[in-house]
Amino acid sequence: MAYEIPVTQARAELADLINRVVYGDERVVVTRHGKPLVALVSAADLERLEQLPKADEEQVVSSVSSLRSTSAPSSGAGERQRFGIAAEHRGPNAT
Repeated sequence: MAYEIPVTQARAELADLINRVVYGDERVVVTRHGKPLVALVSAADLERLEQLPKADEEQVVSSVSSLRSTSAPSSGAGERQRFGIAAEHRGPNAT
């Protein structure tokens, strides 16, 4: 489980948050207006994430996205709206 903290509070407590991540094996999700903004993870966690196959990466993103339950559907459009993403890249053959 990740610890959630608003960005304004995280700014004031950055050193403590880093210690929690590095020494307490915690993951910290920084939020803005209640929405996940960034996550602080240890360098070891990041290295493990970077070594995952692509299918496993999608599982991790899905897990992080579900940290906070919402009433919005978990469709791609719902996730884009939840994270404030206004556009997405589509290949030349996309419909």
